[in-house]
Amino acid sequence: MSPDDATGAPDLPGGWGPTLADLSQRRAASRAMGGEERLAKRHARGLMDARQRVEHLLDPGTFREIGTLVGESIASDGIVAGAGRIDGRPVMVGAEDFTTLAGSIGPGSSSKRYRIAELALRDRMPLLMLLEGAGHRGGGGGGRAPTDLLIQAQCSGRVPVLSAVMGPSAGHGALIVPMSDFSVMTADGAVFTAGPPVVKESLGEEISKEDLGGPSVAVASGLIHNVTPDDASALDMLRHYLEFFPSSAWSHPPRVGGGDQGPRPTDELLGIVPRDTRRVYDMADVLDVVVDDGHWFEVQPGFGPSIICALAHLGGDPVAIVANQPSVLAGSVDADAADKAAHFISVADSFHLPLVFLADNPGMLPGRASERAGVLRSGARMFAAQTQATSPKLHLTLRKAYGFGSMVMSLVGFDGQSATFAYPGATLGAMGAAAMSRATGADVDEATLLREAELEASYRSAANLGFDELIDPRETRTVLLDALRRALSRRQAPPEPVQRTAITP
Repeated sequence: MSPDDATGAPDLPGGWGPTLADLSQRRAASRAMGGEERLAKRHARGLMDARQRVEHLLDPGTFREIGTLVGESIASDGIVAGAGRIDGRPVMVGAEDFTTLAGSIGPGSSSKRYRIAELALRDRMPLLMLLEGAGHRGGGGGGRAPTDLLIQAQCSGRVPVLSAVMGPSAGHGALIVPMSDFSVMTADGAVFTAGPPVVKESLGEEISKEDLGGPSVAVASGLIHNVTPDDASALDMLRHYLEFFPSSAWSHPPRVGGGDQGPRPTDELLGIVPRDTRRVYDMADVLDVVVDDGHWFEVQPGFGPSIICALAHLGGDPVAIVANQPSVLAGSVDADAADKAAHFISVADSFHLPLVFLADNPGMLPGRASERAGVLRSGARMFAAQTQATSPKLHLTLRKAYGFGSMVMSLVGFDGQSATFAYPGATLGAMGAAAMSRATGADVDEATLLREAELEASYRSAANLGFDELIDPRETRTVLLDALRRALSRRQAPPEPVQRTAITP
């Protein structure tokens, strides 16, 4: 008989009947959450409740709750928390219960939030937070007590931290989002410092939760990485994201078997990547050809789209790809793209994923708007992230890479690369020949010489070992795969966490 099935029958051995009946009753009250009526309203709207979300996220039958009785008359004190498994690997999870006092945070739920993060860090496993709550319940200061944000910050860069915003998420509870390695939001989610009622009280401004912190706002600000239509797809995305990562920074990313893992020619790239550097193409088509099974997972597609940040497998090994997107701003690196890439690189490096840079850009985005957006500061952040990375770095210049735009893409020598390649005819330098001609006031003959020198740049660079090799586009997958396998020979001992305070939000 399961403990939850205890009925209080007097024939239980040792006189345990009444005690176990009482425990069963208390557990049932906690698991009833906000009651049948509130749960029915949620389900009628097509929303999962907190417990259904946890069950969907985890492998069937693996959830083991902690703190079930915390909160006494307040069911689980507004958060369902515990341990479970995803694809057989242990994780810690917390799910705010909006049907119980709007998922607000009290003393008991604060302790539970701290506890699951503490266990995630101590036992070296991912931490996942499913958010839909109103923040702290208020009522004054709580004295000297630990806050979960302290331990969550310590998790950063040591165990994967993921969050899903699955409804309105405000105040303290929402602060885990910018501290997450990866965040996803459902179409009806919203995240903000304070909700519409507080905004009305403080500023006299009438605003909806969607306009205050819905997907259109949270994606544009860079706070939320990906958006999905509903609860199930958000939870599935969290599971998929974790497939590329180890359980902690003390282990290597998991290798997968099967599928398209071996070397093969990539003849399709001749028809995808134009030889003319002024013609546009879609870098997504390149990834489709190069990575295993043509499958890759894009992180933050709606923010800074002139750079693609993607997770994929190459020869069965997880890799993090940073690729310029010539179909957006001609591949120029703007502030948003650089900020996105900097965070992505830091996350990948923290968990020892090899970095693959695919460069095709005319440099950092110039202009008044770009400068006001802080393109140099953001570019410096990206450069610092990639040059400080300790994971294997592979670089390929497809057609062009100019100025600081080449440096943030790990082109310059002595930057710790495991391999550097380029297609023949790739153009390089401080700036393009046309821009150089205008900047220097070159006459027709001088402009012609500048253009000829630009076209010969890849060969001159290769002649001085600026690249390890110039390669035929049809060799791309095979060359990258061979270089990756060589670079991974460094994995001769269990890894240690990268020595940084935390991943910069």
